[in-house]
Amino acid sequence: MRLALSSLIDPTLWPLVDEAREFYARRRPGRGPANLDELLAARGAAAAPVECDPPPSVETVRAGGRDARVRIHRPEGRPAAGVLVEMHSGGFYLGSAAGSDVRNRHLVDACGVAVVSVDYRLAPEHPWPAAPDDCETAALWVVENAEARFGTTRLAASGFSAGSTLALTTLLRLRDRGIPAFDGAVLQCGTYDLSTRTPAGRLIADEFFLDAYAGGVADRTHPDLSPVFAELNGLPPLLMVIGADDILLDDNLAMAARLVAADVDVDLRVYPASPHAFTAHPTPMAAAALDSIAEWLRARLDATRLPSSGAQGRAT
Repeated sequence: MRLALSSLIDPTLWPLVDEAREFYARRRPGRGPANLDELLAARGAAAAPVECDPPPSVETVRAGGRDARVRIHRPEGRPAAGVLVEMHSGGFYLGSAAGSDVRNRHLVDACGVAVVSVDYRLAPEHPWPAAPDDCETAALWVVENAEARFGTTRLAASGFSAGSTLALTTLLRLRDRGIPAFDGAVLQCGTYDLSTRTPAGRLIADEFFLDAYAGGVADRTHPDLSPVFAELNGLPPLLMVIGADDILLDDNLAMAARLVAADVDVDLRVYPASPHAFTAHPTPMAAAALDSIAEWLRARLDATRLPSSGAQGRAT
């Protein structure tokens, strides 16, 4: 088999490269905190979340003997085509479900889904496994209540950066519980080796957020921390979105290869001239990626449009 990185890039994206490069040439790259003081300073300097209209409902849900805080966005004037459980970004130490309100409202309007965004606890005050516990709790609640609350049993998950790690961990936990309830998941620019043991993981070995999230765990190859080390069979179809200039590109390529080997249906899409978290930036490349994500979700949550079986184990 011959596989080039360019084969993972949609040819229609190449005309957008020059504008993307021009945007990033004017934009100073960011970096994560190097210690606890910088982490707390980053929190203090963070802008307040932008409000969306209509605003979501805010609830504390309970499942599996635990509680989790969520923000729920619903379609207006029509039933939900499905329910999307969303895990926000922020390196496990920053951000909130409220910070995803505008993006989640866009998905509600574009896909006709309800979105349940998890306001998981943050490190270092609440290190692993607090965040995945909260995400699992919210997902279990959705599984148990989707039909009664939203009128649908079509379920998907999504994550952005650290949220993708949590989304994948949540799917693995549900699989281990024998609950194959989710029809797919979108994983944007996730980090899957927090142990820094793999060549891909070593690229972020000096990032303080790893210590903040893992806390005092001796072995960070634990699959619940670093899902690249997990047994990956039995997962639903996954859309993986990553920028070609993202420091996590190799991590995503390694994860995609392991997923394919586990016979998981993987759609890996690489976007040229795009760094980490590029879909949060105002570029045509980001707009193209977001449109593609919405189309993929619509297809996964519409039972009449699902592809036939037999596409397992492909990176397309």
